[in-house]
Amino acid sequence: MYCPESFAENRPEILRALIQCYPLATLVSMGGNSLEANHIPLYLAPDEGPQPVLQGHVARANPLWREMPRNDEVLVIFQGPQHYISPSWYATKAETGKVVPTWNYAVVHAHGPLHVRDDPAWVRQQMDALTAQQENGFTLPWQVDDAPQDFTERLIQQVVGIEIPISRWMGKWKVSQNQPLCNRDSVVAHLEQQKQIDSGSMAEYVLASLKDGKQDHPE
Repeated sequence: MYCPESFAENRPEILRALIQCYPLATLVSMGGNSLEANHIPLYLAPDEGPQPVLQGHVARANPLWREMPRNDEVLVIFQGPQHYISPSWYATKAETGKVVPTWNYAVVHAHGPLHVRDDPAWVRQQMDALTAQQENGFTLPWQVDDAPQDFTERLIQQVVGIEIPISRWMGKWKVSQNQPLCNRDSVVAHLEQQKQIDSGSMAEYVLASLKDGKQDHPE
């Protein structure tokens, strides 16, 4: 991934926060004779070992877990908030007119080998963990135990667990750092007025970048 220094995000706690907030991943692997992409929610396990670990499950009918060459790495992409940025939002538009549209976004790319966990007990634990994460904050959080045991046991038999120890990961936060402070302030103001998905989240990301002090680098 092309990533200028001003857009690079390597702090583990920041990368973890995006993955936990946006767990639906695009998992890219070499399957058969071509690249394959699967869209799978993945759980980032608590940091208990030397490297972060992603956990999930796929349908038993999915060839991913059978075709993936042993020890080959996969690429896992987590997409955070994204938003179109209009040049009319920039304060400098009225001064110079030298502004163009762009797109703001935050992503995490993680690499690591894919390990198969064809173990019902492991799959159940993974389902419990991901469900608890996603249900956290609900008034009446749903739990796997809420469904009939024989029903969940049948479903678990139809999936296979996967685990990806992360060998390296990086984030790209393209959130207007290449703009002068007056433009970044005006971008935040306009985002806060929008009614689109991710408008509020992107405004928060731009504000966070202001606190980090990254700016004035080309795209």
